[in-house]
Amino acid sequence: MGESPFVQQLRCIFMNTTNSLIASADWFPLVLSLKVAAVATLLALIAGVALGWVFARKRFPGRMVLEAVFMLPLVLPPTVIGYAILVAAGRHSPLGSWLREHFDYSIIFSWHGAVVASAVVALPLVLKSASAAFAGVDRSLEAAASTLRQSPLSVFLRVTLPLAWPGILAGTLLAFARAMGEFGASLMVAGSIPQQTQTLSMAIYDAVQAGHDDLALLLVVVTSLLSVTVLVLSNRFFSLR
Repeated sequence: MGESPFVQQLRCIFMNTTNSLIASADWFPLVLSLKVAAVATLLALIAGVALGWVFARKRFPGRMVLEAVFMLPLVLPPTVIGYAILVAAGRHSPLGSWLREHFDYSIIFSWHGAVVASAVVALPLVLKSASAAFAGVDRSLEAAASTLRQSPLSVFLRVTLPLAWPGILAGTLLAFARAMGEFGASLMVAGSIPQQTQTLSMAIYDAVQAGHDDLALLLVVVTSLLSVTVLVLSNRFFSLR
């Protein structure tokens, strides 16, 4: 049996409304969110791999305390992270004053501030995954490579890193998803300035506050689809470990 005229009319109205909403929506927050998440994830990957290797392979006094400090963004409220960044790099901090005096630059109320905030909150995900991945690498394979006159750096690049890469990549994808959804710390550091620092999460909040429920729902659907895609890929790489 075919669809009733009533169902066809409802579908037509839904499609027309959806197409009109998509056509009229401002997609700058999506583009900015992808850019911020990509740069933040790259920074978190570099720092997370280095720190993960140190915590997995080195033993020194205070190691567990130091690792706990780097893991704090995973449990602290985002507003605390945002405040810490403001204290460390705000316009009135020593670092912020130096940047402003010598380069006329500030991360406050710029998309660079959102990158810093997102990188900080995403770092623990890469760090923990990298640390576990490095700890799981068979040390006998590294020892065998060392007997072939390979330098420590060569052993790391040719043996250790490839073996640990699936776990690292899984953590990196989780970090990207976390950076995509960052709100509290980014709002405190970068603000929510349309066409400048307004990411997807901020655009959803602003749309709800303004009573634009249709736009908020559309952005929620887009964000959810992106997050599900990243999580599926992450689970796949975890299964390869």
